[in-house]
Amino acid sequence: QVQLVESGGGLVAAGGSLRLSCAASSSIFVINAMGWYRQAPGKQRELVATITTGGSTNYADSVKGRFTISRDNAKNTVYLQMNSLKPEDTAVYYCNADLYLYSTFKGGYWGQGTQVTVSS
Repeated sequence: QVQLVESGGGLVAAGGSLRLSCAASSSIFVINAMGWYRQAPGKQRELVATITTGGSTNYADSVKGRFTISRDNAKNTVYLQMNSLKPEDTAVYYCNADLYLYSTFKGGYWGQGTQVTVSS
């Protein structure tokens, strides 16, 4: 019923850049806000950035000025441009999409995650 297909993770040296993509599709639900979260080993999953269909964005303080979230509403695709990467950005990055049915929030749906590793 819902698919989130993530891509773009990998290994990069500190100071480098990566771009993550997440394409969402559903035959039943309307996809509203989307976002990226990350989870490093031994740590809780944390918000990285979110974006509404109207383009309003929210960032974690740790990534402000380095990461940019954007989306293509026609494709239900969200992007995360990550610049000036640091070793502490190393984590599994998860895409999340808010699902609505008849204007009622039905919950968030998670992608499978993509590994980002930043070497020092």
